[in-house]
Amino acid sequence: MIGTSNRPGWATSEAREHSEGVVARTIEDRTAMIPSDLWLWAAVTSMGVSLALQLKGKSHESLFVGQWAAPFLIFGLYNKVVKVAGSDRVHAS
Repeated sequence: MIGTSNRPGWATSEAREHSEGVVARTIEDRTAMIPSDLWLWAAVTSMGVSLALQLKGKSHESLFVGQWAAPFLIFGLYNKVVKVAGSDRVHAS
């Protein structure tokens, strides 16, 4: 809905309407404590370990560890979204 965010109270009522359950809120509270840099460094580290394993001739292990980079980056995005627009925008007030 274009332009509806200018209405007073719209963000709060919309957020309450689509609020998360207890489990999701608990996960958001815990993941919001993790620094966003951690996920980026975990992804870069997994790529480095994958390269090292590949150079050692352990291709299966290399592929396994190398596939961790994408989930780490996705966790980082989730972490950032939780910090910016998580359910705390409803429960903080």
